[in-house]
Amino acid sequence: MKKITFIGAGNMAQSLISGLFKDETSVAICVADPIDAQLEMIRSNWPDVITSCNNLQAIKNADAIILAVKPQLMQQVCESLQDAVQQLQPLVISIAAGITEANLSTWLGGGLGVPVVRCMPNTPALVQAGITGLYANELVAEEQRNLAESILRAVGSTIWFDEEEKLDAVTAVSGSGPAYYFLVMEAMQMAAEKLGLSQSDAQLLVSQTAFGAAKLALESPDTPAELRQKVTSKGGTTEAAIQELMQGGLVELFDTAMSAAAKRSEELSK
Repeated sequence: MKKITFIGAGNMAQSLISGLFKDETSVAICVADPIDAQLEMIRSNWPDVITSCNNLQAIKNADAIILAVKPQLMQQVCESLQDAVQQLQPLVISIAAGITEANLSTWLGGGLGVPVVRCMPNTPALVQAGITGLYANELVAEEQRNLAESILRAVGSTIWFDEEEKLDAVTAVSGSGPAYYFLVMEAMQMAAEKLGLSQSDAQLLVSQTAFGAAKLALESPDTPAELRQKVTSKGGTTEAAIQELMQGGLVELFDTAMSAAAKRSEELSK
């Protein structure tokens, strides 16, 4: 049985723990966090999880360490683990946006190097419907790669990338992506209310339509463009709406917006 230690007991850590238990993955889980209220929440939801306020105690004999702390705390946390990580040589998995593998390796002591996997999950992982982009450095063994994938697949789908720089694009597409859809849903709900629907009816119609469209896109062999064309009858209501969106520059606006997100991700990583 593999031992997995989470450093940080926030929302993403809790999502991963929940997913691992739902998948009945055969792992021993330990969580470290300086805030006892966070640990109490872990204990109340998952009594089998070992908790600790001491990071060094928590990572003892760990096969994998998941760094689930805020990016601004990452250097301090990594440097406090240097000696233990260099001695144990566990797999280190980071789910912090903008923190490069090079920085993580340096903060963890450099030396002979550390097997590091960088991940870019997204917030639908909170309901086990996320998708995560992963990048592994050259020190990650195949077994460790499989372990990292099994952990992140507990909260959704995974995609591996050979180039770390691709995670900037992943951030722009799926990391920030849920907010784009929420904004579209928000705009649709506001428009629906102006058409006379109640707030509750508008929200349900918009949310279920978004869910159904996403499910159809995932399960259909057709591309999103083909699916759109199939529901856009000539001279119909859908065509009237689509024409307005296209004339308003929707496609170009998304291109500009996602390019800005990718650029900001690159800036943060430097």
